[in-house]
Amino acid sequence: MLHTKMRRKGDAFHKGIALLTATLLGAALFSGCGGSSATSASSTAASATPAASSAASTQQPAQETAAGSLVVYTTEPDELIKLIVPGFEQKTGIRVELITAGTGELLKRIESESENPMADVLLGGSYSVIKAKEAYFEPYVSPEDAHVIDGFKNDGITQYKAAAVCLLVNTDLIGDIEVKGYQDLLNPALKGKISAADAASSSSAFDHLMNMLVDMSPDGQAESDEGWQYVQDLLYNIDGKILNGSSAVHKGVVDGEYTVGVTYEDPSTSYVKDGATNVEVVYMEEGVVLLGSSVNIIKNAKNMDAAKQFIDYILSEEVQSKLGTEACLRPVRENCQLGPHMKPLEELNLKTVDMMWVSENKDRMCEKFTDLLTNVG
Repeated sequence: MLHTKMRRKGDAFHKGIALLTATLLGAALFSGCGGSSATSASSTAASATPAASSAASTQQPAQETAAGSLVVYTTEPDELIKLIVPGFEQKTGIRVELITAGTGELLKRIESESENPMADVLLGGSYSVIKAKEAYFEPYVSPEDAHVIDGFKNDGITQYKAAAVCLLVNTDLIGDIEVKGYQDLLNPALKGKISAADAASSSSAFDHLMNMLVDMSPDGQAESDEGWQYVQDLLYNIDGKILNGSSAVHKGVVDGEYTVGVTYEDPSTSYVKDGATNVEVVYMEEGVVLLGSSVNIIKNAKNMDAAKQFIDYILSEEVQSKLGTEACLRPVRENCQLGPHMKPLEELNLKTVDMMWVSENKDRMCEKFTDLLTNVG
């Protein structure tokens, strides 16, 4: 099911949330929690304000924004937005207008609008995807970057949170099948029972592809023939049933449509944090690559000063601490705590990959994935 979220004016934020809740209950279009609003980069449409019509994909932000305002393109779910935007508006007096869609759609907008930017900031999108489009973003390094942990400091792209891909298991359906990592997904008993998205259009699915290739290749290699053979074998066991969005993957597991989901940490741990008893989050025993998500100023943004304040605020100790304790996210600022619902990094088998290499080879990797997927049919 395709999930969309709401565009809302900063000064109508709380009213918008209330109306949004009523609308969702009445229409029965949405379920889940945490990151369940994430969508496929190729199929999601931009969202309207809570009071606007649903024909949102044709809407655009105002060409000129008023002084003391900020237009933010975002891929992030409402739960994360609530941790950031109200506090920023209260602290700075700057009004925030949000336009929500998938990573792919927003990057296309930014490219097409490069001569006349319609937004000031892009909030969200994995580092490897955004790094490949670095030319469309302003090279701003926040003073708060001095407190960011090694591996996530600004290199032309600002990373503001870290996360990992993972597997989500429906404990009511799994029975005695053991799932501890990628290799277990090739179990014939799971054929057709695994949910996954398209790595060529979903950021989280591409991150899984990259993680698979690292895990299933000889040590120290980012990819190999062995790694790609694993991907092909997995696609056969998935039975070629690739879903049209990231949210459909984890939601399908929670709803009992699939036994295992190839998904990511935020929505998966959110289900557990919110009391779901029929799911278990599994971090692949073969290894987990810690990945950064970005927030960046769009090149030649009209509200440059406000955009810089927004970046500074997101990297502040105040916001970073909220990410680690109130949300299902990993802060990138040093000395910030995690909530009990998050697995400590020392309990994960962490692996690394050259993210610059990933960014440079992303298109080729996506093309190869598409070729392998075609072979399954």
